[in-house]
Amino acid sequence: MKLVRLTPAKALNKAYLKKKPSIEQINTFKENLTTLFSNMAHKEYEGHHKTNVMNFLRDTFLKEQPFFINLKNTIDLVIHNGEKATDSVGVLLEFKEQNNAAEMMSEAKPNAKALQELILYYLRERIESDNFEVKNLIVTNINEWFIFDANVFDALIFKNNRFKKLFETYKNDGKNTSFFYQEVGKLLDLLDETVECTYFDIREYKKYLDNDTTESKQRLVELYKILSPTHLLKLPFENDGNRLEPRFYTELLHIIGLEEVTEATGSKKIIKPKRVPDEFSLLENAMTKVRSKRIGHIANVTNFGDTESEQFLNIALELCITWINRVLFLKLLEGQLVKYHRGDKKFKFLAPSVIRDFDRLNKLFFQVLAEKNTDRMGSVKTEFAHIPYLNSSLFERTPLEMTMFEMANLDDSELLPIHPRTVLKDDKGKPKTGHLPTLNYLLEFLDAYDFAAEGEVGIQEDGQKTLINAAVLGLIFEKINGYKDGAFFTPSFITMFMCRETIRRSVLQKFQENGYKSLDFNDLEDEISDRKEANTLVNSIKICDPAVGSGHFLVSALNEMIAVKSDLGILTYRDGKRVKDYKIYVENDELIVFDEEESRFFEYALNAQGKPTSENQKLQEMLFHEKQTIIENCLFGVDINPNSVKICRLRLWIELLKNAYYTEGSDFKDLETLPNIDINIKCGNSLVSRFAVKDDVFENIPNFKIKLN
Repeated sequence: MKLVRLTPAKALNKAYLKKKPSIEQINTFKENLTTLFSNMAHKEYEGHHKTNVMNFLRDTFLKEQPFFINLKNTIDLVIHNGEKATDSVGVLLEFKEQNNAAEMMSEAKPNAKALQELILYYLRERIESDNFEVKNLIVTNINEWFIFDANVFDALIFKNNRFKKLFETYKNDGKNTSFFYQEVGKLLDLLDETVECTYFDIREYKKYLDNDTTESKQRLVELYKILSPTHLLKLPFENDGNRLEPRFYTELLHIIGLEEVTEATGSKKIIKPKRVPDEFSLLENAMTKVRSKRIGHIANVTNFGDTESEQFLNIALELCITWINRVLFLKLLEGQLVKYHRGDKKFKFLAPSVIRDFDRLNKLFFQVLAEKNTDRMGSVKTEFAHIPYLNSSLFERTPLEMTMFEMANLDDSELLPIHPRTVLKDDKGKPKTGHLPTLNYLLEFLDAYDFAAEGEVGIQEDGQKTLINAAVLGLIFEKINGYKDGAFFTPSFITMFMCRETIRRSVLQKFQENGYKSLDFNDLEDEISDRKEANTLVNSIKICDPAVGSGHFLVSALNEMIAVKSDLGILTYRDGKRVKDYKIYVENDELIVFDEEESRFFEYALNAQGKPTSENQKLQEMLFHEKQTIIENCLFGVDINPNSVKICRLRLWIELLKNAYYTEGSDFKDLETLPNIDINIKCGNSLVSRFAVKDDVFENIPNFKIKLN
């Protein structure tokens, strides 16, 4: 048996590792950790350490999450899966004295009495107590900590008949524990398996307690999380991508001029114009302009409603959704650029001081983002010289804008009342009251949130902005676009599971059809000799969502296909060399790119000279072009709602935007442009067909084969 030790950062769920604990939680943790260190200074017996650790865990974590912790029979310490002693045991802890090296396990000598005792506790729980809820097992002498996932013990011990037979002999024949430990030790010596466990020496964290550096905060957060009930008891945690940010959503609706209400039947929530409209919300502002226009000449105007008032409303709402989509996309771009340039404020191009009116925002859409830097005219050429051209149809005028009017036509002069539960604060730190110009309100509101904190490990400091990531925006997009009928947003854990199960089976089948012998996806990597051929096979898979909505399923599929390539070892840089140094996988429906050697998330950024490192550039380019290849060749979607089609394209662009990179040919001044993906995502009714499924189209269409050719 060989022990492989993982650092806390490597062992933690990466989506959980990204989630920032509050400053209050970390301060409590630091205080209790300081007390623990003080008590550890005395070389006491193991019972003393049990009490110290129990108090430390209880005071740090188990007041907020009341899981019962105490001794149990001969087990040194256990944490239950509930708040009562009768609830099942979730964590087993075995303690040794600090100076008891003979019985304490180590990397060089894992087969020690401490591990043998832990195995006995585990088998008692599984066999005698019929407990299938053990999550983690720990050996510690209060300095060194070895944490084993219970799945390891299940595979290595419980499913090994020799261990179970030994336990039955020990229990039924009246053997003592010394006999069991001796025989378990012999069985462990026979094991050839490599066993992973989390390892840390808690004394190493003492130097981080009074240190305010980024590294110190990261290390303390890692220790906090590895010892938290969320990790040890494998509790579900609130992933930002899986939930709506209610304050952001509610105030954004208020600025647009909408509100969410529950239908009289109580069956679903739908979005409607506010019952008491605010005259200068975006919607009412647009409605005023629409009413002054003639709408009879709009093609298929009846698609906007049966009555003139319905048509006025729906035309204005579609214009507002188009504008809001652009602004939110630009906010993500702004956050990305500020992050790339290490906080340089000049890239905050959506600041209210920069965008002073609707006309200027309109120029940003069509004279900056829609034009190459060399083709820009007038003052914007110099004022926005640092804002890159992206080549996206998002910044082309829509047919409705060309027929009706653009955002520049909205009234700048009037004021919108501030939402009663606004996120905006005045100079004294209290919620703002009164009124603000509509555009100023929108931009201040967006600036109160963080659109570019993904990938950072740290602490949620007081006053720090709440993260709004692409997944949260996707959920909001879908709800707003499904305003008439109520939106049904498929949860992330479902789309992730569907994509993992179906895509991996499809990949295996594709390889088998091309002569590969593997019967299991996990065996494919060993059979691959030609990475280029393997990439071609994976890229030949086509995925279509016939009711694509906001594109959530396609985004999950995109992430899964990249994870599949990483697992198969076929991801390559643009120079053809294999990507080896990073682990790329999906966790909580999020693509994780993690540097295993450095125990950090990958982040693309420019240095003080305005250039990325060679390694950073290579990896960012690889991720961008892998995503582009998959989006352009493998992902397709249909939806009956034209707004959903726009949102789906937007979501896929956002996924590309996450890995946008500065091109070396422009001396790192221009971003690589986004592809047009209009052809892949189409508006249509996927439930209507000219022929029944059972019909033979060859009989129905004369010369079908010729026409098809």
